[in-house]
Amino acid sequence: MMASNIAGLGAVSAIPQVMPEKTVQDMLSPNYVKTSKTVENKDIEKSITVEEYVRNYFSDIPVMVEIAKCESRFRQHDHRGDILRGEVNNLDRGVMQINEYYHNEDSARLGYNILTIEGNTAYARYLFEKYGVQPWSSSAPCWKKTAAYSEYNALAVR
Repeated sequence: MMASNIAGLGAVSAIPQVMPEKTVQDMLSPNYVKTSKTVENKDIEKSITVEEYVRNYFSDIPVMVEIAKCESRFRQHDHRGDILRGEVNNLDRGVMQINEYYHNEDSARLGYNILTIEGNTAYARYLFEKYGVQPWSSSAPCWKKTAAYSEYNALAVR
């Protein structure tokens, strides 16, 4: 394990020091996120998938991982490299499909840029802490079938 500056991961990251081999094509894909770490006073950039980022960021809230899977199929960008827009509502943006119309002002006031993966996931965490899974109720038929939701629901009932 190594120190991390990825928001939401705290001081220790579950990202192994040796990443699987990725091709240049993989690294340029919109499904990868550049992260940087400081090890022995050297900045090291690595690419991880959006899915790996989301799974690490929400490791303490597994239902949010399932929501990201249902909402965006773990994509922050579309095939052209543009910020992912919702299929039903094109104001839904990024991996957590945060709606710009309803959330742009509040997210900006809190210092989150929902067009970045860091801001998108951080604002999603804020929403989850305030409202639970309700903001993603439109995709509930997908994520309510998961073990992560069953566990979340069991804890919420207590």
